[in-house]
Amino acid sequence: MILYGLSTCDTSKKALKALQRAGKEVTFRDVRAEPLSEAEIDAIVTQFGDRAVNKQSTTYRSFSDFLRESEPEAQIKAQPTVMKRPIIQDGAAWYLGWDAETEAKTTA
Repeated sequence: MILYGLSTCDTSKKALKALQRAGKEVTFRDVRAEPLSEAEIDAIVTQFGDRAVNKQSTTYRSFSDFLRESEPEAQIKAQPTVMKRPIIQDGAAWYLGWDAETEAKTTA
């Protein structure tokens, strides 16, 4: 299981702790410290489309008009912190965000 997030993101930390408490083997990827590869960005955007971009974030709001109108792949590549967090890959299953439903599915 891979958890993509930021080490400073409270939601990412909460998800990581819950998964570890459930005994899951989790690899944490801080997307700021270790940027995503083209293949990883493509896989995330294929799964979630433009929902992978947090349009409520300060980072997104600071984008130029050109970047704001770009494809999600370009936005995430330009500024990985704009990605909605956490994104969890569990084999073939993908999860976006951390809510009760995602927690139930990933910690069972």
